[in-house]
Amino acid sequence: MNTLQDFLIHRQQRVEQVLSKLLPGSEITPTRLHSAMRYATLNGGKRLRACLVYATGAALGVALEELDAPACAVELLHAYSLVHDDLPAMDNDDLRRGKPTCHKAYDEATALLVGDALQTLAFESLATAETPGTNATQRLSMIQTLARAAGSHGMAGGQAIDLASVGLTLSLTQLADMHVRKTGALIQAAVALGALAHAHIAPVLLKDLDRYARHLGLAFQITDDILDVEGDTHTLGKPQGSDELRQKPTYPAIIGLDQAKRLARKEHAAALASLRSLGDNARLLNEIADYVIQRTY
Repeated sequence: MNTLQDFLIHRQQRVEQVLSKLLPGSEITPTRLHSAMRYATLNGGKRLRACLVYATGAALGVALEELDAPACAVELLHAYSLVHDDLPAMDNDDLRRGKPTCHKAYDEATALLVGDALQTLAFESLATAETPGTNATQRLSMIQTLARAAGSHGMAGGQAIDLASVGLTLSLTQLADMHVRKTGALIQAAVALGALAHAHIAPVLLKDLDRYARHLGLAFQITDDILDVEGDTHTLGKPQGSDELRQKPTYPAIIGLDQAKRLARKEHAAALASLRSLGDNARLLNEIADYVIQRTY
């Protein structure tokens, strides 16, 4: 594959196909739940986290087949988090990727169960994947990494801070801490899972990759906040200006739009600097970092 666009398209298609096989068919009882699980997961999206698993593994020479299960696991966990985040008790969103959110297309009770089922399926996929190149120690490390990213130290904790911060003015440090948990934790887990698929990953390289992912996660979130101001509903696939409407703390709200753009570029540069130890093998990861701050949705 010569370009990042080729890589993203092929890996998006690949993880979509593997997810479709992994998810229960909508004709299997309970049919409504399984239909909703497929609706919430197989609805497009950038598949950035899965692509990070694949790109990290590629940088380390891991066989593609060994990366399918962790790529699916992070996407299932991401899908669960979006379903729950969209609920009336959380962000109360009606649109996701240009389509009705899960609780709008089905109902709130079903959406709650969809999130529960997708989260458990993520861990099942890691535990039971037929990947002979991945040993039990690697599997356990992957499960532990993903569990920590999902819990109170990661996404769930970040969402709790987010909900408690509505209408408040956070410091830049507090805002970064919230987003390192809510958004960054799963991005860090995606990179870590790609690295842990290598049987003999050096601890120093694992730290470099984690540093890359942390800066990438912040660059991603700052760009998201900027797009909420500058984007449009059709392109974003969700209501433009929804953060401001809900009085949620964002980077543009706290430091202004121009300064937020400068901070995104700073985090992007720090992410690239973290990959120097990988040399030319980091090309895809470097290009993904470029893509994150240049995207329009």
